Amino acid sequence: MTQWWQSGTIYQVYPRSFQDSDGDGVGDLKGIEARLDHLVALGVDAVWISPIFPSPMADFGYDVADYTGIDPRFGTLADFDDLLAAAHARGLKLLLDFVPNHSSSEHPWFQASRSGRDDPKRDWYIWRDPAPGGGPPNNWQSFFGGSAWEYDDATGQYYLHLFLKEQPDLNWRNPDVQAAMLDAMRFWFDRGVDGFRIDVLWLAIKHADFPDNPPNPDWREGMQDIDRLLPTHSADQPEITRVVTAMRALADDYDARVLIGEIYLPFDRLVTYYGPDGGGVHLPFNFELLQTPWTAQAIAKLITDYEAA
Repeated sequence: MTQWWQSGTIYQVYPRSFQDSDGDGVGDLKGIEARLDHLVALGVDAVWISPIFPSPMADFGYDVADYTGIDPRFGTLADFDDLLAAAHARGLKLLLDFVPNHSSSEHPWFQASRSGRDDPKRDWYIWRDPAPGGGPPNNWQSFFGGSAWEYDDATGQYYLHLFLKEQPDLNWRNPDVQAAMLDAMRFWFDRGVDGFRIDVLWLAIKHADFPDNPPNPDWREGMQDIDRLLPTHSADQPEITRVVTAMRALADDYDARVLIGEIYLPFDRLVTYYGPDGGGVHLPFNFELLQTPWTAQAIAKLITDYEAA
């Protein structure tokens, strides 16, 4: 049976700048609700809302301090329920932005984790001893520049952050982390959310031994610093399949839910996120469409290459 997402149009809303309903200068959930008829008139099938969870906003909401709450800037859970009901009444699906790779450094989980090496949540994040010379544990780089490791004076170890230091990476090799994050997804599915766009999904699992990443032989001056190294050990590890299939199994407990994975990978790796026998994400992002010349021949080749993978 054909599902809505196979041919539907999804409209992204960044809530802070979309529509302010109360005059405080910040867009909010009531503002989105007020514009639903406009979105219907555009002919879209679904609305994807960028993060609305409580956040210090170090990275525009992608630093989540509570995975099952609503940031007061945007409203309340009751406001969210009203928005969801209003969207469904108009035949619109509603998708949330889920950020599983990292939390905010202000999340209670991380506050507990950094409180001491013996804390039960220590292993919820990725902590390593300094290198023999006292520096970072390896050469991994942050997407936002510099080392991906931040030293913690209080406990004498480094924690991993592939993005900002305010965004410590969660340890998805820890079954307790997996269970807690699946519970967060379940919370929103139970409220009626139609699916998730899953942020930086291909980064969630790292090599268990944390070896250095190798140099990129194709790097040239003018390219980004992050591209100096190949992310051989810091991304797209084989064990990610278990994470993806667990998320899909949860989604399949509900009717007509969709998982959309943000994944920057070559086609031969990207398609593996569909999962064994199609049991992974429903839609992995194909970012090659952004780079391909806007000609029929180029797009036809891209589609052919993608389907061949």
